[in-house]
Amino acid sequence: QVHLVESGGGLVQAGGSLRVSCATSGRTSSTYAMGWFRQAPGKERDFVAAINWSGSSTVYADSVKGRFTISRDNAKSTLYLQMNSLKPEDTAVYYCAATSSYRSGTYPHSYVYDYWGQGTQVTVSS
Repeated sequence: QVHLVESGGGLVQAGGSLRVSCATSGRTSSTYAMGWFRQAPGKERDFVAAINWSGSSTVYADSVKGRFTISRDNAKSTLYLQMNSLKPEDTAVYYCAATSSYRSGTYPHSYVYDYWGQGTQVTVSS
């Protein structure tokens, strides 16, 4: 079993930066491919970024490319999402996810992931 706990969300002004973290627990969680998704009120959950187990491969949604950076520290069992140049439309609950079925690739589709965190709220004011 893998447990994911997000932290670091909050309120930030447009143009500002924020880093959210996802602490993982479980014997083999550091070998899983992982990702970040977000869900705004009244909208579906959208892909944000994904990373392979080693951190050597990443992929981003077009809406965040060049502004967000996904990374991981397997020694600390933690996934990160550094968010810069934030916009009001980035406001959402951010979820981290892990897949026990895949390691080497990066996966933008939510159905691939079988473990999810509870989410952390990010609010960007204009």
